[in-house]
Amino acid sequence: MSSFDVVIIGSGPGGYVSAIRCAQLGFKTAIIEKYPTLGGTCLNVGCIPSKALLASSHHYEELQHFADHGIEVSGKVKVNLTKMIERKQAVVDQTSGGVKFLMDKNKITVFEGVGSFEDATHIKITNGKKSEVIEAKNTIIATGSKPSTLPFITIDKERIITSTEALKLSEVPKHLVIIGGGVIGIELGQVYLRLGAQVSVVEFMDRIIPGMDGALSKELTKVLKKQGMKFYTSHKVKEVTRKGKNVTVKADDAKGNELVLEGDYCLVAVGRRPYTDGLNVEKAGVKLTERGQVEVNNHLQTSVSNIYAIGDVVKGAMLAHKAEEEGVMVAEYLAGQKPHIDYNLIPGVVYTWPEVAAVGKTEEQLKADGVAYKVGNFPYRALGRARASSDLDGFVKILADAKTDEVLGIHMIGARCADLIAEAVTAMEFRASAEDISRMSHAHPTFAEAVKEAALAATDNRPLHI
Repeated sequence: MSSFDVVIIGSGPGGYVSAIRCAQLGFKTAIIEKYPTLGGTCLNVGCIPSKALLASSHHYEELQHFADHGIEVSGKVKVNLTKMIERKQAVVDQTSGGVKFLMDKNKITVFEGVGSFEDATHIKITNGKKSEVIEAKNTIIATGSKPSTLPFITIDKERIITSTEALKLSEVPKHLVIIGGGVIGIELGQVYLRLGAQVSVVEFMDRIIPGMDGALSKELTKVLKKQGMKFYTSHKVKEVTRKGKNVTVKADDAKGNELVLEGDYCLVAVGRRPYTDGLNVEKAGVKLTERGQVEVNNHLQTSVSNIYAIGDVVKGAMLAHKAEEEGVMVAEYLAGQKPHIDYNLIPGVVYTWPEVAAVGKTEEQLKADGVAYKVGNFPYRALGRARASSDLDGFVKILADAKTDEVLGIHMIGARCADLIAEAVTAMEFRASAEDISRMSHAHPTFAEAVKEAALAATDNRPLHI
């Protein structure tokens, strides 16, 4: 029987990064993955393929406006969805292959199959008719999540689909009805909107991306409406039916008025659920919460001392980079170090165009907590770089403590915000004040100048360029 210091179940960003850190720290490490490719949801049917399609569709959309830049494209520009999907898959394959290279480089043993507990120290790996048992001094559960649905919806994976199927459609929908106005629904909605589909979003809450600052939601809604996306917020879906190639979605608004939408595809994007199927955690004595998450303490340790859990399968935001940080934290904790994660400083990003990014407290949260704060805003259209590239939509918003000036939250929407948010995280990690940021030199012309200007606005309302 093979024995390991650490065995990780699941090879997503949390799992494979944790495996690498464990190996770096001198642990004999193994990773178990049920699928033939490594990388989990993120690399195979999540973050990476969706960004590949967002990039391709963005290029197509930009072509429509090249004439504004004095570039004339002769002939009609066409979408080859098959080629686009093939490129997406090539990106996925290359990225997944990169993870395999890292496993080999760090001498991590990879097992293909379903990992399930026999007890707290023995894990059975089943691959078809073959199975074997390995011994683990410590185990890290990193099995991630799967798309959620609603009890009355039957996902047929053909016309009523999840994000997984939306990443490999064989045609551009005529009318894509999306249930859920969160990150996944909005991102994939913009992909197909750019490619020519009519896109309608039905959201139960009163706004899209409801977990983010209200100002971001308002601006993104305005921009996407301008692009042609339709929104039906404060609507509760009650029925989804399919007849041939047609899908009907019925929902009621807050007053009980019925909405009926007819489309050829329906994307169910109502979130994700922790995935513990087949783990047999009960055999190991690991407890689950009422929401199906693995119960952990502040060290990500389960109810069994030598078993840990990270990523989507535990509490907190379902984000790849959050899972990575947790994977590193557990590895270092096992090595006797004292790592720490400030969950308030885990950034969130929506990869639409304009991009949306945020870190720290929202204005709604500060109001609810009774915190006295001040606000600094700066619009993108006041930036020379934004005018030069025609990326005028968006703003940066900084929330700072009214007394100490410490930055409490930074929220932004606009070009390259997914990258700009790192400056915000860095500043907040060092507990910067708005004045600290405002006195830092920012290269001109850049989008990052909006961060400096918003900080100036928050300091004593003295932005320089508006």
